[in-house]
Amino acid sequence: MLLLALDTATPAVTAALHDGGRVLAAADEVDARRHGELLLPAVDRVLAEAGAELGDVTGIVVGTGPGPYTGLRVGLMTAVTVGAARDIPVHGLCTLDGIAYAAAGAGLDGPFVVATDARRKEVYWARYADARTRLGEPAVDRPADIAELVADVPAAGAGARLYADVFTGFRPGPPEHASAAALAALAAEKLAAAGDDGDAGFLPPLPLYLRRPDARVPANYKVVLPR
Repeated sequence: MLLLALDTATPAVTAALHDGGRVLAAADEVDARRHGELLLPAVDRVLAEAGAELGDVTGIVVGTGPGPYTGLRVGLMTAVTVGAARDIPVHGLCTLDGIAYAAAGAGLDGPFVVATDARRKEVYWARYADARTRLGEPAVDRPADIAELVADVPAAGAGARLYADVFTGFRPGPPEHASAAALAALAAEKLAAAGDDGDAGFLPPLPLYLRRPDARVPANYKVVLPR
Protein backbone atom coordinates (compact mmCIF):
# COMPACT_ATOMS: atom_id res chain seq x y z
CA MET A 1 0.00 0.00 0.00
CA LEU A 2 1.20 3.48 -0.84
CA LEU A 3 -1.31 6.26 -0.27
CA LEU A 4 -0.89 9.80 -1.58
CA ALA A 5 -2.95 12.24 0.49
CA LEU A 6 -3.87 15.80 -0.53
CA ASP A 7 -5.90 18.59 1.03
CA THR A 8 -6.52 22.19 -0.07
CA ALA A 9 -9.74 22.93 1.82
CA THR A 10 -8.00 25.30 4.25
CA PRO A 11 -5.18 27.85 3.75
CA ALA A 12 -2.74 24.94 4.04
CA VAL A 13 -1.50 23.22 0.88
CA THR A 14 -0.65 19.79 2.21
CA ALA A 15 0.48 16.47 0.74
CA ALA A 16 1.76 13.25 2.30
CA LEU A 17 2.73 9.65 1.51
CA HIS A 18 1.76 6.74 3.76
CA ASP A 19 2.77 3.10 3.33
CA GLY A 20 0.00 1.66 5.49
CA GLY A 21 2.16 1.65 8.58
CA ARG A 22 3.61 5.14 8.82
CA VAL A 23 3.92 8.50 7.10
CA LEU A 24 6.90 8.38 4.78
CA ALA A 25 6.95 12.06 3.84
CA ALA A 26 4.83 15.17 4.24
CA ALA A 27 4.83 18.72 2.90
CA ASP A 28 2.79 21.58 4.34
CA GLU A 29 2.69 25.23 3.33
CA VAL A 30 0.14 27.80 4.43
CA ASP A 31 -0.81 30.19 1.64
CA ALA A 32 -4.51 30.70 0.97
CA ARG A 33 -3.92 32.28 -2.47
CA ARG A 34 -1.56 29.77 -4.10
CA HIS A 35 -3.19 26.34 -3.83
CA GLY A 36 -2.96 25.70 -7.56
CA GLU A 37 0.65 26.84 -7.72
CA LEU A 38 1.92 24.93 -4.70
CA LEU A 39 0.13 21.58 -4.70
CA LEU A 40 1.92 19.68 -7.48
CA PRO A 41 5.40 20.79 -6.31
CA ALA A 42 4.40 19.51 -2.85
CA VAL A 43 3.47 16.16 -4.38
CA ASP A 44 6.82 16.04 -6.17
CA ARG A 45 8.63 16.77 -2.90
CA VAL A 46 6.96 14.01 -0.89
CA LEU A 47 7.54 11.48 -3.68
CA ALA A 48 11.21 12.45 -3.90
CA GLU A 49 11.68 12.37 -0.13
CA ALA A 50 10.15 8.89 0.05
CA GLY A 51 12.15 7.66 -2.94
CA ALA A 52 8.94 6.81 -4.77
CA GLU A 53 7.32 7.59 -8.10
CA LEU A 54 3.74 8.41 -8.94
CA GLY A 55 3.40 4.98 -10.54
CA ASP A 56 4.07 3.38 -7.13
CA VAL A 57 0.98 4.99 -5.57
CA THR A 58 -1.88 2.54 -5.00
CA GLY A 59 -4.53 4.98 -3.81
CA ILE A 60 -5.32 8.67 -3.38
CA VAL A 61 -6.78 10.23 -0.24
CA VAL A 62 -8.29 13.70 -0.58
CA GLY A 63 -9.93 16.14 1.80
CA THR A 64 -13.47 16.95 0.63
CA GLY A 65 -13.89 20.04 2.77
CA PRO A 66 -15.87 21.89 3.85
CA GLY A 67 -13.91 24.75 2.40
CA PRO A 68 -14.01 27.77 0.09
CA TYR A 69 -14.84 27.02 -3.54
CA THR A 70 -11.61 27.70 -5.41
CA GLY A 71 -9.05 26.25 -3.02
CA LEU A 72 -11.10 23.15 -2.29
CA ARG A 73 -11.46 22.26 -5.96
CA VAL A 74 -7.70 22.33 -6.57
CA GLY A 75 -7.06 19.31 -4.36
CA LEU A 76 -10.15 17.42 -5.47
CA MET A 77 -9.56 17.88 -9.18
CA THR A 78 -5.90 16.92 -8.79
CA ALA A 79 -6.84 13.78 -6.88
CA VAL A 80 -9.53 12.75 -9.35
CA THR A 81 -7.27 13.41 -12.34
CA VAL A 82 -4.36 11.41 -10.92
CA GLY A 83 -6.71 8.62 -9.90
CA ALA A 84 -8.20 8.41 -13.39
CA ALA A 85 -4.81 8.60 -15.11
CA ARG A 86 -3.30 5.85 -12.93
CA ASP A 87 -6.54 3.83 -12.61
CA ILE A 88 -6.34 3.80 -8.81
CA PRO A 89 -9.06 4.49 -6.21
CA VAL A 90 -9.67 7.98 -4.84
CA HIS A 91 -10.87 8.04 -1.22
CA GLY A 92 -12.61 11.14 0.11
CA LEU A 93 -12.45 12.16 3.78
CA CYS A 94 -13.97 15.17 5.52
CA THR A 95 -11.21 17.71 6.11
CA LEU A 96 -12.51 18.38 9.63
CA ASP A 97 -12.10 14.65 10.40
CA GLY A 98 -8.43 14.91 9.47
CA ILE A 99 -7.94 17.90 11.77
CA ALA A 100 -9.74 16.03 14.57
CA TYR A 101 -7.48 13.02 14.08
CA ALA A 102 -4.39 15.23 14.19
CA ALA A 103 -5.69 17.18 17.20
CA ALA A 104 -6.21 14.01 19.22
CA GLY A 105 -2.68 12.95 18.34
CA ALA A 106 -1.50 16.30 19.73
CA GLY A 107 -3.17 15.64 23.08
CA LEU A 108 -6.80 16.77 22.64
CA ASP A 109 -8.74 13.94 24.31
CA GLY A 110 -12.42 13.30 24.91
CA PRO A 111 -15.30 15.26 23.34
CA PHE A 112 -14.18 18.33 21.42
CA VAL A 113 -15.03 20.53 18.45
CA VAL A 114 -13.10 21.44 15.31
CA ALA A 115 -13.67 24.75 13.53
CA THR A 116 -12.03 26.26 10.45
CA ASP A 117 -12.38 29.75 9.06
CA ALA A 118 -15.22 29.91 6.52
CA ARG A 119 -14.70 33.64 5.88
CA ARG A 120 -17.70 36.01 5.87
CA LYS A 121 -17.47 35.95 9.69
CA GLU A 122 -18.51 32.29 9.74
CA VAL A 123 -16.90 28.96 10.63
CA TYR A 124 -17.09 25.42 9.32
CA TRP A 125 -17.36 23.21 12.35
CA ALA A 126 -18.25 19.79 13.76
CA ARG A 127 -18.42 18.03 17.11
CA TYR A 128 -16.42 14.89 17.92
CA ALA A 129 -16.77 12.23 20.58
CA ASP A 130 -13.14 11.28 19.93
CA ALA A 131 -10.55 11.40 17.17
CA ARG A 132 -12.44 8.95 14.96
CA THR A 133 -16.08 9.68 15.78
CA ARG A 134 -17.84 12.75 14.41
CA LEU A 135 -21.19 13.61 15.99
CA GLY A 136 -23.47 14.71 13.16
CA GLU A 137 -22.70 16.45 9.90
CA PRO A 138 -20.34 19.43 9.43
CA ALA A 139 -22.04 22.82 9.43
CA VAL A 140 -21.36 26.44 8.59
CA ASP A 141 -22.53 29.05 11.11
CA ARG A 142 -21.81 32.43 12.58
CA PRO A 143 -19.89 31.88 15.83
CA ALA A 144 -22.40 33.88 17.87
CA ASP A 145 -25.18 31.52 16.75
CA ILE A 146 -23.45 28.45 18.20
CA ALA A 147 -21.90 30.05 21.28
CA GLU A 148 -23.98 28.03 23.72
CA LEU A 149 -23.08 24.77 21.95
CA VAL A 150 -19.31 25.28 21.96
CA ALA A 151 -18.61 27.34 25.10
CA ASP A 152 -15.98 25.66 27.31
CA VAL A 153 -15.79 22.63 24.99
CA PRO A 154 -12.19 21.82 24.03
CA ALA A 155 -11.67 23.13 20.49
CA ALA A 156 -9.10 22.99 17.70
CA GLY A 157 -8.71 24.66 14.34
CA ALA A 158 -8.10 28.13 12.93
CA GLY A 159 -11.80 29.03 13.24
CA ALA A 160 -11.71 28.32 16.96
CA ARG A 161 -8.57 30.44 17.34
CA LEU A 162 -10.07 33.29 15.33
CA TYR A 163 -13.19 33.35 17.50
CA ALA A 164 -11.67 32.31 20.80
CA ASP A 165 -14.16 34.54 22.62
CA VAL A 166 -16.85 32.06 21.50
CA PHE A 167 -14.76 28.87 21.41
CA THR A 168 -13.60 29.43 24.95
CA GLY A 169 -12.10 25.95 25.17
CA PHE A 170 -9.68 26.59 22.29
CA ARG A 171 -6.38 24.76 22.67
CA PRO A 172 -3.40 26.40 20.89
CA GLY A 173 -1.35 23.20 20.64
CA PRO A 174 -3.17 21.06 18.02
CA PRO A 175 -2.92 21.81 14.28
CA GLU A 176 -5.08 24.68 13.02
CA HIS A 177 -5.24 23.67 9.36
CA ALA A 178 -5.67 20.52 7.32
CA SER A 179 -2.95 17.87 7.54
CA ALA A 180 -2.48 15.40 4.69
CA ALA A 181 -0.36 13.27 7.00
CA ALA A 182 -3.31 12.92 9.37
CA LEU A 183 -5.71 12.22 6.49
CA ALA A 184 -3.38 9.52 5.18
CA ALA A 185 -3.01 7.90 8.60
CA LEU A 186 -6.77 7.94 9.15
CA ALA A 187 -7.40 6.46 5.70
CA ALA A 188 -4.81 3.71 6.25
CA GLU A 189 -6.48 2.86 9.54
CA LYS A 190 -9.90 2.66 7.89
CA LEU A 191 -8.60 0.46 5.07
CA ALA A 192 -6.91 -1.90 7.52
CA ALA A 193 -10.06 -2.20 9.64
CA ALA A 194 -12.29 -2.82 6.61
CA GLY A 195 -10.13 -5.58 5.10
CA ASP A 196 -10.23 -6.62 1.47
CA ASP A 197 -14.01 -6.79 1.10
CA GLY A 198 -15.22 -4.35 3.76
CA ASP A 199 -16.61 -0.84 3.48
CA ALA A 200 -14.07 1.64 4.81
CA GLY A 201 -16.65 4.43 4.94
CA PHE A 202 -14.94 6.83 2.56
CA LEU A 203 -16.76 9.72 0.91
CA PRO A 204 -16.92 10.23 -2.84
CA PRO A 205 -14.29 12.76 -3.99
CA LEU A 206 -16.82 15.57 -4.30
CA PRO A 207 -16.61 19.05 -2.76
CA LEU A 208 -18.47 19.73 0.47
CA TYR A 209 -19.30 23.42 0.14
CA LEU A 210 -22.19 23.87 2.64
CA ARG A 211 -23.03 27.13 0.88
CA ARG A 212 -24.82 28.10 -2.30
CA PRO A 213 -22.51 29.55 -4.99
CA ASP A 214 -22.06 33.31 -5.09
CA ALA A 215 -22.64 33.44 -8.85
CA ARG A 216 -26.30 33.19 -9.77
CA VAL A 217 -28.37 33.51 -12.91
CA PRO A 218 -30.16 36.88 -12.86
CA ALA A 219 -33.84 36.56 -11.98
CA ASN A 220 -34.97 39.14 -14.53
CA TYR A 221 -33.33 39.69 -17.87
CA LYS A 222 -33.49 43.04 -19.60
CA VAL A 223 -35.59 42.56 -22.71
CA VAL A 224 -34.35 44.35 -25.81
CA LEU A 225 -36.86 44.44 -28.65
CA PRO A 226 -35.76 44.77 -32.27
CA ARG A 227 -36.69 48.00 -33.98
